[in-house]
Amino acid sequence: MSEWQANVSGIDKRREKEYQYVREVLDFGWHNSSSAGFTRRLEEKFAETFGVKYAISNNSGTGTMHACLMAAGIGPGDEVIVPALTMASTALVVIHQNAVPIFADIDGETFNIDPADIRRRITPYTKAIIPVALYGMAPDLDAIMDIAREHNLVIIEDDAECLLGRYQGRLVGTIGDMASFSFQSSKHITGGGEGGMVITDNEEYARLVRKATVLGYATLTAQAGRTVVPREIRQDPQFERHDMLGWNYRLPELSAAVALAQLERGEELVSWRQNVAQMYAQVIDGCDWLVAQKVPPDVGHTYWCYTVLLKAEEKELTWHGFRDKYVEFGGDPIYGAWVPVYLEPVFREERFYGRGCPIHCPLYKGTPPVYERGLCPITEKIQPNLFQFRTNYDMERASHQMDALTKTIAYFNGKT
Repeated sequence: MSEWQANVSGIDKRREKEYQYVREVLDFGWHNSSSAGFTRRLEEKFAETFGVKYAISNNSGTGTMHACLMAAGIGPGDEVIVPALTMASTALVVIHQNAVPIFADIDGETFNIDPADIRRRITPYTKAIIPVALYGMAPDLDAIMDIAREHNLVIIEDDAECLLGRYQGRLVGTIGDMASFSFQSSKHITGGGEGGMVITDNEEYARLVRKATVLGYATLTAQAGRTVVPREIRQDPQFERHDMLGWNYRLPELSAAVALAQLERGEELVSWRQNVAQMYAQVIDGCDWLVAQKVPPDVGHTYWCYTVLLKAEEKELTWHGFRDKYVEFGGDPIYGAWVPVYLEPVFREERFYGRGCPIHCPLYKGTPPVYERGLCPITEKIQPNLFQFRTNYDMERASHQMDALTKTIAYFNGKT
């Protein structure tokens, strides 16, 4: 038995590759100008998996979107349309780039951004749209792309919650100009807690995303693994390093090693969640006061979570009342949906840069948005009554959740 085999004896067999790859990084050691090569391998594998030309790693799914906005030239005076129902990072990165987030409402059945409301929000200052594949399911990307082409807008897909999803036969992430993925610990694959990836077929976008991710170094390219400047160049005292603004969003090699191991079994990890989602669907079947997120035809849902709308008025029960009973019956605590992003204090009270930038920036000639109730009424109606059930369970743990859900539904149906 090898030393490595002895060290991992007893480890969950599904995670052997993670341990192996991490050990390779540790054995290689820490060097300023070279690495064990896992960042390059991860980027190459991601590009191969999605059938795109370029994949650029990042330290988070927030950094990825910020880098995409930089690559697209978005800045002060510009507007970017984002959904009202999403994790706040989708809108925060717009603020990070000194641009103005414009919130569009959602479809009441799919919970995804509504293309019709996107169209209503477009102004002469709109430069980009960030549609989110919410909960693991793509929005109506054909309609969104039609709008983008009509108005010459950049589309940055936020696919943090959707790995290997399908839309009209295409992989989600290959439809917009750029796509952003997250390796945060709750996602389909993780880099050991954090990480992210941008994919694109556009070499110039890829090069600029790389430069935005790595401090704006002058010599960086879209080539896989190119996250450091060669030593023979940067040792030169005449080397002018930075020809654009950039951030230090590099993905550590240890995180790349873990993410690569998980990506290599990505289909298995997605299938695992889809199977758990099917179990939830069977339990709520016939319950007319719990309505699952609608999945349109020809859309492949990857179920980052299984999301259900509680029609509370039909059973005279509350979100907390249902959740408390579910936990009492042995279920794990359920997540609620995020507060509509524009109602978060940072947006509602415009706690941004300086004296109100970017909303009140002299470079912004549009009508300053007012982030208040009534902006996106469908989101505001639905959000308080959404249950986000976890799907990252093994079958034994999932069975316990189904038992608790069955008992909870029966309890409120008066069948106990």
